[in-house]
Formats: sequence, C-alpha cells, structure tokens
Amino acid sequence: MDADPRALFDATLAKTIALHEQARQDPAPVLAAAAAVIEAFKHGGTLLLFGNGGSASDAQHVAAEFVGRFQRERRALSAIALTTDTSILTAIGNDYAFDRVFVRQIQALARPGDVALGISTSGGSPNVVAALEEAKLRGLQTIALTGKDGGAVGRAASIHINVPSASTARIQEVHRTLLHVMCDLVERSLAD
Repeated sequence: MDADPRALFDATLAKTIALHEQARQDPAPVLAAAAAVIEAFKHGGTLLLFGNGGSASDAQHVAAEFVGRFQRERRALSAIALTTDTSILTAIGNDYAFDRVFVRQIQALARPGDVALGISTSGGSPNVVAALEEAKLRGLQTIALTGKDGGAVGRAASIHINVPSASTARIQEVHRTLLHVMCDLVERSLAD
C-alpha cells in the first residue's frame, strides 16, 4: 500500500531537519575543512574532489562553484572533480581496476599544497579510501565527507565530516548543505 503523501512529505522533512540540527551541534570539522581549502587556494593549490554516484555529482557541483562562483564575484579557484573525464575513468577501470580510478588521478594531478576531498555516503567506497590514502602519502590535506559511521573513508582522512544516518538520501541532503557552507566560507574569505 502506498504511503500517505502528506505523511511521507512531513516525515522526510522531519528526518532531514533532525540531521541538519545534529550537524549544527559540531561545526568544527566543516570549519576545519573550509580553513584547509582556503589555505590551499591562498597558496595556488587545487581542490581535488571525488566520489561515486550522487557523491560524484556533489564533487562536480562543488568544483563548479569554485571554478565559477558560488554567490560572489571573485577570481576563479582551482578545483577539479576526478569524476568527469569518462575516457580517464574507463581507461583506468579497464586497464587497472575500478578501485584505482581516483588514486591514479591523484598520482597524476596532485601537488604539495593541494587538498583531496573524498565523498562517500556509505563510508566504505574502496576507490575513495585508496585516493585519500595516496593523497595523504603525497602530503595533501585530506577531507572525508561520509555517512553512516564514516567507515574506512572517514578513517583515511585528516578531517572527517560525518552525517550519521543509514539513509543515503538524507545523508546526501545534509552533505549538500555542508558543502554549500564550505563554499560560502571559502568564497567570503577569498572574495576580491
């Protein structure tokens, strides 16, 4: 039997509001992540973002906000989503393995002073873990944005932002808000 549409609407908003309120209780990881990105951008570094599925979309969205603009006019900022080049993704997936699609790009593109931001609603994405570990070996600041308990992805990063929910949809909703907060903090700090 289908759920009552109004009840579903109310329940969905109540759940995402509760998770937003929970995230609001500990701003430290989001503020630390924004500070790391600001520092990288101030010194000519690049933000490398990656994730799978909806998290890949979030990576692309954030890269667009920094290269273009979020809400203010300012210089273009160096950000790239490692999820966008289908030739690279399919070549690495075919020639190596899917769990190497991001790590190989970190090996090719990352430079000291850059920041790697891996997104995983499950906290268990092997390709995100591998890329964060490689980034850390190369001296990059690493940030994980996760769901559930954070899993291996959360443990692989220096800065861990976790949305403790089992619902992928609710996690993604809060991730998007937290990423927008980071964009706003970075942009205000670097506005012309």
